[in-house]
Amino acid sequence: MSNLHPPQASETPPWETPSSKWYTPINTPWRTTPRRTNSTPSTTPIAPTEVIESKSPLSHQSSPATPKLDGMESQPLHETMVLLRLRTTRTSPWIWCGAALCFIFSILLIVFGIATLILFLAVRPRTPVFDISNAKLNTILFESPVYFNGDMLLQLNFTNRNKKLNVRFENLLIELWFANIKIATQGVLPFSLRNGKTRLEPIRLISASIFLPVNHIIELRRQVTSNRIDYEIRSKFKVKAVLGFVPYSYWLHGSCQLQLTSPPGGGLVSRNCTTKRW
Repeated sequence: MSNLHPPQASETPPWETPSSKWYTPINTPWRTTPRRTNSTPSTTPIAPTEVIESKSPLSHQSSPATPKLDGMESQPLHETMVLLRLRTTRTSPWIWCGAALCFIFSILLIVFGIATLILFLAVRPRTPVFDISNAKLNTILFESPVYFNGDMLLQLNFTNRNKKLNVRFENLLIELWFANIKIATQGVLPFSLRNGKTRLEPIRLISASIFLPVNHIIELRRQVTSNRIDYEIRSKFKVKAVLGFVPYSYWLHGSCQLQLTSPPGGGLVSRNCTTKRW
């Protein structure tokens, strides 16, 4: 008789642990399709899903049916429908006229700027030069410890350095200064100067009973005694020119440091002149 024993039941029932098999819950939010299992489908009938169509309060039409994707219901396509009535209006003729005028003005402004730039590069305007060709100091008389009289003749030199541009000098004013104190003033009549030309303009500066502080009078007496008198000539004038068909103007300031001998035959020893544009 063979020793056949019936199979013994295992002490541990056969079941699988979550660590031994990858497991994902069916109701996870990232799953789009239900989990398929190899188990036998249940015989319990499943109630059909009901789709309830709701109407928007703003429209009288029913919302489109909600489509299904792999058994999962998607969100409604439109929850709210807003109807906008587009209003079409015609543009006023005045607006078109204003736009046309602005466009024409812009074109003219661009053309005007380009033409001015071309003329400027072609003409290359240069600043006129103010200088003193000669000077003579005729008289210096001391009336009192703080007053004196003087007489000077100047020959002004105006030069137009432009090769293709004529200029006009206006509002010319010549001033004589000693130790930063103005002692004489003389105006010059306006005149025009052609391109590349020079004009000599003689003027006379008279100082009549000019007050000077005591220290300035002492310095002037010392310079007369040393036969070297320092004066300063300051000029201010307006220059006008026409660049093509564009008129323009600017101010010039001239300054000359003069050194003369003592009167009565006081002559020009040295000079240093500069012309600056304001």
